[in-house]
This record gives sequence, structure tokens and C-alpha cells, in this order.
Amino acid sequence: MKNRTFSPHELDSLRSEGDINLSTRRAEWLSEHIDSETQRVLEEDARYFLHQSLSTPCLNVLKGCDGAYIEDLQGRRILDFHGNWVHQVGFRNERVVEAIVQQMQDLPFCTRRYTNKPAVELAKRLVGLAPGDLNKVLFAPAGALAMSMALKLARAATGRHKTISMWDAFHGASLDTISIGGEAIFRKDAGPLMPGTEHVPPPNPSECPWHCGKTCSLHCADYIDYVLEKEGDVAAVIAETVRSTPYIPPPEYWKRVRAACDRHGALLILDEIPHALGRTGKMFTVEHYDIVPDMLVIGKGLGGGIFPLAALIAREGLDVVGEKALGHFTHEKNPVACAAALATIDFIEAENLLAHVVELGAYAIDRLNTMRMTYPIIGDVRGIGLMMGVEIDHENASDVAESIMYSALARGLSFKLTMGNILLLVPALTLTREEMDAALEILTACFEEIV
Repeated sequence: MKNRTFSPHELDSLRSEGDINLSTRRAEWLSEHIDSETQRVLEEDARYFLHQSLSTPCLNVLKGCDGAYIEDLQGRRILDFHGNWVHQVGFRNERVVEAIVQQMQDLPFCTRRYTNKPAVELAKRLVGLAPGDLNKVLFAPAGALAMSMALKLARAATGRHKTISMWDAFHGASLDTISIGGEAIFRKDAGPLMPGTEHVPPPNPSECPWHCGKTCSLHCADYIDYVLEKEGDVAAVIAETVRSTPYIPPPEYWKRVRAACDRHGALLILDEIPHALGRTGKMFTVEHYDIVPDMLVIGKGLGGGIFPLAALIAREGLDVVGEKALGHFTHEKNPVACAAALATIDFIEAENLLAHVVELGAYAIDRLNTMRMTYPIIGDVRGIGLMMGVEIDHENASDVAESIMYSALARGLSFKLTMGNILLLVPALTLTREEMDAALEILTACFEEIV
């Protein structure tokens, strides 16, 4: 099957949390940079995998990864500022690999009805790190599954089924998570979604319906309060603590939403699947906002960039459904995945990565802001820790952003496009100052090429 390609104008209507794999620019890049052996593997991949936007057909073939780098089949080493958000401790982290190998030799699987020491220890570590009374845990093999458990727990604990979530949000690609999600590329023509999933505008200064501009008036938080009051029977407000585009709510935003949830008897579920475990300079992103949600959902980097693992961390008072099954996943307490997660947390703490993220992130944002003063095509620079976004401001912003991305790939830097016109930069937290400089020099060369 050969997929049609989309023009830049057509792609504008498909904006999502990731970059689309059907553009004419991608086809051009492939023709210029992929050799015959790589093309053969790509064709086989496209032959046997179902095609879907954001995924198959693929761009390239990898044969290795290490630290902050990926390596393709042609031997090119590429700084990876994408990583699908899993590479907090770097790719192929030695401590994580050693923990996995040892656990595979001791106990590779845990049959249901039994527990195991790595699972218990990981739960204990997570509740020890989490804020407030988030003292109960369930594990799942994927973030969307952990979010599904949160939705079911909210229904059981409140006796309500309605939710409030945000347009443009992404919480996973399963039917329940696209129901609370807000991206057309997942929701459009999917048929009936879950009932009672109300949506509100996200905290996004550039597209604020109240025209707040750079100084947020918190009308978006007040609107959540308004909807909670009008609906009257909402089980939970669900949102990304910091949107992964990134859009960073002002300090008072979550305090106001927390108060509204308390006032109307709704739970607050925060999704930190992409960025928990240090990416923002805190172990949990919500620590920047001095509130405690009722549930916190994490994943991605929890498995050390190797094993798929996610967790629902809930208030102890929500441990009220012992007679029901919230997850019941075959790999719920996978000892190998839990060993990987323990090694990941150990590494973050031992290497003092949180302080490193704060320092390196501030340095990178300062340099990116200097670039913004030089290149008017950069409309905004924002970030928190090592989650950074460069927004392209141009009448053909999506096309220009895609041009920059493929130019950077050709020079040895990979990153993600999000919402069509934002260069999303999320490197391994182990990245050095020298590696950051190398990446920023590549970006500079790409901007020079545009102007």
C-alpha cells in the first residue's frame, strides 16, 4: 500500500501532538538521505504493519542507541531530542540494563495472585516521592491503561461518570483516552465516544479565547469552575499538569482548579505520563504548583527507556474498590519492569539529575531566547527544565517548522514537531553542556538556512 502525501496546507488541518508522516517534505527527505538497504527495510515494515498517521510508514531504521544518541542503519549518530519521552536516564543506561538482566535471571515473571519484592519496593519508593497523601499505587504496561484505571476509579469513588478535560490534550490512543483527549487526529470519525466527556479550553496564551495575551487572567481556570457548577455531577477534572507542547500554566492556575474541584466534589487527575521523573527539574511536575491532586498518572520514562511501565498513584482515601477490578493486567506487577524503574529512580537520585536539569534547561532557554532576538521567525521560546518549545511564527508556519525539522535531521539532530508549528526539544536528562551546544549550533544553522 502506498500512502498519499499531503501538502503543507492540508497538513494544517491535521495538527496534533506529533509530526505527521504523510507530508511531501518527508518524501523528499527520504529520497535524499536513505540508502537502498534502509529503503528495503522500510518497505518491509510498511508491508507488514498497519499504516497509521504518526507511525507507519516510518522515516528511518535504527540499529543502536546510547546516552543522548540514536544511530541509524547507515551508521549516522543523531542527537535525539525526541525520544518518545522515555529517555530520562539516557538510552541503554548501564545501571538499568544490569538491573533488568539480573531480574530476568532471578524472577522474569510474576503470576497473578502473587507479588514480588521489586513491585513492592517500587510502589514504596513512588509513594515516598509523591506529594501529600498519594499513598496507593497500581501499575500498568502503558500510560493509556493507567489513565483508564484512573477513570474507572473516579467513577467508582464518586458515583458519577462525567469528566472535564481539555481540547488539544493527549492522554493516550485507546477509545476511552481519546474520549477525554482533545485532538482531531484521534477523535475524528472514530464513532461514538464515551458519554459525559465535557471539554474546556486549555491554558494556552497564544490561542486563548479570552484574549488574555501574555498575562494570564485565569479565566480558563474560572471556566472550569463554571462548568463544574453547571454540570453539578462531574466525577473528575483531567489534565496534563504542563501540556507537552509545552504550555506552562501560571503558578496560581492549579490552585484555583484544585479549589474548584474541592468545592464541587470532583476529583483532580493530573497526567504526567511524558514528563514525571525529573524532566521539569522536579521528580513530579505538580511540585512546581504546591498542590496535591487526587490521582497522578505517570509512565514513559518509568521503565528506564527500555520497559513499558506506567503507574497510577492515588490518595489513600480512594482505596475503596477492593471488590472490583480496575486493571487486572497480565503484566501489572512485572518484576523486570519494576527492577528497571527502581534502577531509573536510583540513577536520577545518585547522579543529582534534578539539579542538572534546572541548570542546563536555564542555559538552553537563555541561548534560545538569544536566537529569538536574531531570527524573527521565532515567535516564542518557552520551557521548564529540559522540556522546551520553539514556536515558529510565519504565514506558512507548519511548512517552515517541518523544513527546519528535516534540515536538522540531515545535520544530526532529531526533535519532534507538535501542534504543527512548535519545535519540541526534549533531550535525555543526562545530556552534557557540550551536547546541548552541539544541538543548538545545528538549530542555528537551520535558521540561517531559512532566512
